[in-house]
Amino acid sequence: MPRDAQGNAVSAASEDAVRAYDHAVAGYLTYRADTGRRLAPMLAADPEFGMAHVFKGCLLMAPFDAATVPRAVEALADARRCLSRLGTPRERAHAEALSAWIDGEIGRALAVWEEILEDHPRDVLAFRLHHFNAFWSGSPERMLAGVERVLPHWPADLPGWGAVLACRAFANEECGGYVVAEASGREALALDPGDLWAAHAVAHVMEMQGRRGEGIAFLDGLERHWEGANNVAHHLWWHRAMFHLERREFDTALGLYDRRFRDLASPLVAAMPDFTTDVQNAASMLFRLELRGVAVGERWAELADKAEARIGDWLSP
Repeated sequence: MPRDAQGNAVSAASEDAVRAYDHAVAGYLTYRADTGRRLAPMLAADPEFGMAHVFKGCLLMAPFDAATVPRAVEALADARRCLSRLGTPRERAHAEALSAWIDGEIGRALAVWEEILEDHPRDVLAFRLHHFNAFWSGSPERMLAGVERVLPHWPADLPGWGAVLACRAFANEECGGYVVAEASGREALALDPGDLWAAHAVAHVMEMQGRRGEGIAFLDGLERHWEGANNVAHHLWWHRAMFHLERREFDTALGLYDRRFRDLASPLVAAMPDFTTDVQNAASMLFRLELRGVAVGERWAELADKAEARIGDWLSP
């Protein structure tokens, strides 16, 4: 049976399918805008590849958009059909975690991913999905425990090590461990200066410690590495605007809003104009500016339209 980049057995029909799967997972770990487009080659290489269908379903759940849930349900059905004949217990457990996520039972999904990682600590997809959902469900201690559980089993030369470091950085930051957080984030950035999650963790540390000028310079020095990144880059620009806001550099903060993280003409915003985190970034920045007496003009109007259209969409915790 072939194995993925981290050495886990996968029930794929060919090495080509597995390498395409590795490429897609790497895109997810590094927040590449083309991650969704990486699904087609692995499904073309093996339409019966169960983990490819699981991964597709997870990507459809990740935006917290009720409109994509029916397609995630279809992906889960395809995964179960394929895995019932060919899948390993680990792969079938992934399908059960996806099922729990679709049902809104995040605690159950987290428990399944933890069970997977108990036996397969180098399952980077289970690790990253656990981290993602522990964060969004407000469970920083569980996020940190998930990192510490797998850390002893990861050699530094294994693909995905940078993602583990980045998650260690953010989990420690959320739990107040700022020294470990910054050190781990900078270690991840030394491996890949385009690691958005590592940059995010270090930016959080600087925010919490009031290191505003240093934070601006830090993010400015990394910007050139964000080419091809997904919407998480918008959130990093939001963090930079936060540093300027706290320095009362309101015009600069508004300029970043218009040109960086809420540029309605940008391909990323145009493709997903109501993307949950993007709307959160924008609304929270406008609110903070108005609290400080800054006139924000008509910027609220398009956000209000997006939010009104999503009334009743409860997927984001």
